[in-house]
Amino acid sequence: MTSPTPRPESTTPTSAPSATPSATTSDSPSSPWAFVVTVVCDIVLPVGLYYLLRACGAGEITALLLSGSAPALHTLHSAIRHRRLDAIGVFTLALLAVSAVASLLTSDPRIALARNGLFTALAGIWLLVTLFTGRPFTYQALRTLLPGKSATLERLWASDASFRRVWRGLTVLWGVGLLCDALLRLLMAYTLPVDSVPALDGVLYAVSWIFLQVITQVVLVRTRTLVKIFGTLGPRRAFTATTRQDEASD
Repeated sequence: MTSPTPRPESTTPTSAPSATPSATTSDSPSSPWAFVVTVVCDIVLPVGLYYLLRACGAGEITALLLSGSAPALHTLHSAIRHRRLDAIGVFTLALLAVSAVASLLTSDPRIALARNGLFTALAGIWLLVTLFTGRPFTYQALRTLLPGKSATLERLWASDASFRRVWRGLTVLWGVGLLCDALLRLLMAYTLPVDSVPALDGVLYAVSWIFLQVITQVVLVRTRTLVKIFGTLGPRRAFTATTRQDEASD
């Protein structure tokens, strides 16, 4: 098992309550199905496969290593489909491989469990590092989710200091949130019974994501960031109109 990779569709704040960034169903960063595919491949399948293997008599290490094949296959499929293996994909595969070798060499299943916390911690650090780049991670993710609003977003970024503060603040929120999530995962990996951790990992992901999303939506509404992006039309209607314009241009 591994925590969902920090792709824009899986770990970043949505800019509208419906979180439907595109009308297509392809597995692209702007697809509404991308988040579902990520959750199924990186959480549901690994957890289900782990307990299925345990029920069939597999050992803890064997079940953990085989259940980690779902995220790995998802990453490889995405790389083959898009003919590109990005840094996140390389990191995911490398982490799975290193933790698998370490678990086999030490015969310690908790090393395989701890990789979830390690991955999440590094993802949180990565988000915080982007604060020192030209565009923080959450803003970059927003542009990915709303390709039809790129011009508006760039104009706001260049001219509105409060708009920039919102996305830098949200990047801090998600970065620190992931670090706290990672600490909890490491504590679970080394203090709880091995067979209870995979299910709790999935629950923790859901709780953390929902908690961060709620805070994000409150911030976006209270700072009127959504109004700046979508105007008085409202996020849902404006997003639908933007999607239709994109489809017409295609």
